[in-house]
Amino acid sequence: MKAIDVHVHVPDPPGHPAAKEKEDMAAYFGMKDLPKTPEALYEKYKALDIFGVIFSIDAESNTGVPYIGNDYVAEVAHKYADQFIGFASVDPWKGKTAVQELHRSVKELGLRGLKLHPTTQAFFPNDPQFYPLWEACADLGIPVLFHSGQTGVGAREPGGGGFKLKYCQPIPYIDDIAADFPTLTIIMAHPAVPWQEEQLSVALHKQNVYIDLSGWSPKYFRPILQQYMKSLLQDKVLFGSDYPVLMPERWLKDFETLELKDEVRQKILLDNARKILKL
Repeated sequence: MKAIDVHVHVPDPPGHPAAKEKEDMAAYFGMKDLPKTPEALYEKYKALDIFGVIFSIDAESNTGVPYIGNDYVAEVAHKYADQFIGFASVDPWKGKTAVQELHRSVKELGLRGLKLHPTTQAFFPNDPQFYPLWEACADLGIPVLFHSGQTGVGAREPGGGGFKLKYCQPIPYIDDIAADFPTLTIIMAHPAVPWQEEQLSVALHKQNVYIDLSGWSPKYFRPILQQYMKSLLQDKVLFGSDYPVLMPERWLKDFETLELKDEVRQKILLDNARKILKL
C-alpha cells in the first residue's frame, strides 16, 4: 500500500441530483474526465496502490438534494473492500433520526466513521442540540470528519450559491466539541483557510484532533502549515486528496516537492491514518 487517502467522494448513482454538485466543483478546479462509476474509481485507486476512505454528504434539510444513502456507500465499500472503507453521513437537523441512522450505519452496515460538512448542512457543530451525535460517535468509537475552512461548493456563483462559510471555523466550533468530548476523535478536513492558524492551534492543543490535507495541492501549502507538518504536528496530519476536486496522483506528485524527512512522509501518507482508522 503506497498511501491512505482519507478524503474520497464516492461517485453518485447515474442521474442522481447530487452528481451535479461534484461536476460543478470539478469544473471549478479544472478537473476533467472524472471516473463516474464506483468501478472506475476502484480501478484508479487500485492502479495507484492507494487505499481510500469513501463517503458522501447528507445535506438534504438545507439544500433539498436527497442523500444517496449510507446503504449505497456501504455497498461500494463492501464490494471493493480491498481498496476502500466507508464513512456514513447524516443530516444533523434530523435529530434523533440522525443518531439512529448513525448507529445503524456503523453496527449493521459496517461503516467506519462520520462525515459532515457544516457549510452545506448549515449548522454550528458546537450547538448543544447536536451533541447527541458527538456522544454517539464517541460511544461507537468512530472518528468524525468535519469540513473546515472555505469550500468549493458554490464557489464563484452569485452569493456563493447561498452557502455561508462561517459554520466551518475551527474556533470555537471544533475546539468546543474537542474539549467537551475528549474521547472523540476529530479530523478537520482541508487546510482551513482563512483560519489556518486557528486550525493548527486546535490540533496542537487538543490531543484528539487531527487534520487532513485534502483539497489543496501541497505546493500551495502555507509556510506555517509546512512548518508544523515537519515538527509539532507530524503525528497529526493525514494525506487526503478530496477526489474528484483534486486527483490523488496530482496531490502526491506535488507532495514529493516538499522538503520532508522520510519518516515524516511515512507518517503523513500511511502511519497516522492507519492508527486513527484502526487498520
